[in-house]
Amino acid sequence: MTTDNGQTFESPDSIRLMLAYLCIATEKEASLETKVGILTRFKLTNLEIASVCGSKGQSVKNARLSLKKHRSKSKQQSR
Repeated sequence: MTTDNGQTFESPDSIRLMLAYLCIATEKEASLETKVGILTRFKLTNLEIASVCGSKGQSVKNARLSLKKHRSKSKQQSR
């Protein structure tokens, strides 16, 4: 979007994705699960996370499932 004085503004979604990318930019060697765990806090969809991480949507879905399983196992063990 461009204003009358020539300034360019980005849509809120693209800004959100840019901020999400910046949050994981220092995590280049981190696993996809770690990145998904971080980006889930932004309430991003699987496809948005996939575009930020440069992976497939199904891979993000699998990573979320794995994180969910690990959380439920750790809760059961702490009881």
